[in-house]
Amino acid sequence: MTTSTASGGDSPIGGTTQQPASTDGPDNPSATRSEEPTLRAVVEQVTRSSITRLQSRYLRDDPAAVAELARLRRGAGKRAHEVQDLWGVGPLDDLAALLAERSEPTRQREAKAAEAAEEAVFLATTLWALHQQSRREDGMHADKRQLGGAVRALIQQHAAPGADEENSPLRTRLVRVGTAESLDSVAVRLREIVLLLRAASEPLDYARLAGQLYRWQHRPDRPGVQREWGREFHLAAAPRGRKQRTAADGTGAGDEVIDRTLPADEEETYGGYAAGE
Repeated sequence: MTTSTASGGDSPIGGTTQQPASTDGPDNPSATRSEEPTLRAVVEQVTRSSITRLQSRYLRDDPAAVAELARLRRGAGKRAHEVQDLWGVGPLDDLAALLAERSEPTRQREAKAAEAAEEAVFLATTLWALHQQSRREDGMHADKRQLGGAVRALIQQHAAPGADEENSPLRTRLVRVGTAESLDSVAVRLREIVLLLRAASEPLDYARLAGQLYRWQHRPDRPGVQREWGREFHLAAAPRGRKQRTAADGTGAGDEVIDRTLPADEEETYGGYAAGE
């Protein structure tokens, strides 16, 4: 699934940092650095690299990695810097190092957004540590395993034949994440979902989640993130959900119940999340 970039393109925390083209030659810094990654891209990069590195060591039963995961789990569902034992935690140090490499004008513009980046990296990383606990065979971080899709897969695992997935308590939990009004609430509600995913050994893409959490903190970008979560949930209905519905309404087995041609910035609210269901 393609991530929507309609929200955040020009926002203070979501947009691409661009420097004006220079005509003053190579001595002008803007001549050598015309474009830098978005802060969202940096958040996703740090989260992916930190988790991938630690996950690999944990699966090899590296004692230091096991101890680090136990330490990270203490922050699951909490805010960055709220747990003093996690001050200077690896992923946040990695983020700080990358932010320090950005140009001075960029750092000045992103000063306020840096805190949102820290919160997103911290929350995603600590939730992964909780998710990975006691799972030594498979990594619980997996690229392209989206939040809505992971919840839908969990529903399908436990649903009785012919059950209405739309009324599942698991779907309600996802809706509660989408309608949360504070980062504290999002953190607690995501923790509840992660515990259920852990019990079912259902993985999640924590780098993507970190990018979404970063954008979510900028209110103008929030509806776009809510649409992504809802759209992920609905697009994950195939194949089990689609087969059930096509049989019920008499359409052909090859017909698409979900319109996959909808653009990422479609103004409809998927699943009612953006509408506050």
